[in-house]
Amino acid sequence: MTITLSQADYWEMFETTETDAISDLESVFAFPAWIGQGHYRSISPREGIDLNVEDYYLNEDVVVTHPERSHPLEYTFEQIGSAGKSYQRYGLYGSGLAPAEQWHTPGGDRIIGLNVHIEPAVFEQWIGDMEALPTALRPLLRSPDQKYFNHAGTPLPSMHSVFQQILHCPYEGLTRRLYLESKVWEMMTLLIDTLSDNLNNNDASPMPSALKPSDVERIYCAGEILRSRLDNPPSLIGLARLVQINDHKLKVGFRQVFGTTVFGYLHNYRMEKSRQLLESGDITVTHAAQVVGFTSRSHF
Repeated sequence: MTITLSQADYWEMFETTETDAISDLESVFAFPAWIGQGHYRSISPREGIDLNVEDYYLNEDVVVTHPERSHPLEYTFEQIGSAGKSYQRYGLYGSGLAPAEQWHTPGGDRIIGLNVHIEPAVFEQWIGDMEALPTALRPLLRSPDQKYFNHAGTPLPSMHSVFQQILHCPYEGLTRRLYLESKVWEMMTLLIDTLSDNLNNNDASPMPSALKPSDVERIYCAGEILRSRLDNPPSLIGLARLVQINDHKLKVGFRQVFGTTVFGYLHNYRMEKSRQLLESGDITVTHAAQVVGFTSRSHF
């Protein structure tokens, strides 16, 4: 069974479920039991920036119908599913006119999400000199009568790191507000950099062919193998054989799915894993280097 709600009905169901008003800038709302379990946290680090953090699952599939509407800049980051069987995705949307559309959210899966809205004037203030914004990125700011720009993809390890830092912000009060705003802009920086690279690559070469769903599944499996074998990763050809795909499609697919090369993905994950180990305070630099597969401290 699928539950269908209008955008207004979806947000109206939270009007009486506020569980904790932490401050004038932050509140927590529970999902009504008839639709699921979990909560979303609404945070306003400053005027013109709205940050929502969600952790929930739905009893049934839910479709929310959105009318045509004026839209600020927005980005989303979602982790869907349980440990070991989860996947991540992000979306980046420019300002302008959002068309009437339906958003589908699967039931039964845990969803941990981040949703950030930024008013165009605040974004322009952050950029400072709008002339410095590359021409390829100008579509992020469109007039209210132009359809908004949108882009989606699979997050890089660096994006996942910022996502986790937002979820587990260790501060309170003013320090919390400043920290969360800094992370909002850090994530935006990573998204803009990834988008710029994608646009430049597309300008320089033909659009890559679409991957079959089975190929995407194999490439995700290849990523899992690399993450589980940091200290002794297979060669490119060996990895291709393990997931039963040819090495050329693996290389092309990694760029499409993860936005980087096989080696780049492995390197980024090694650095992120070593950062987590070192922040725990229970390991030396030399040991951290060995755990993630560097042959010597100097290489690390």
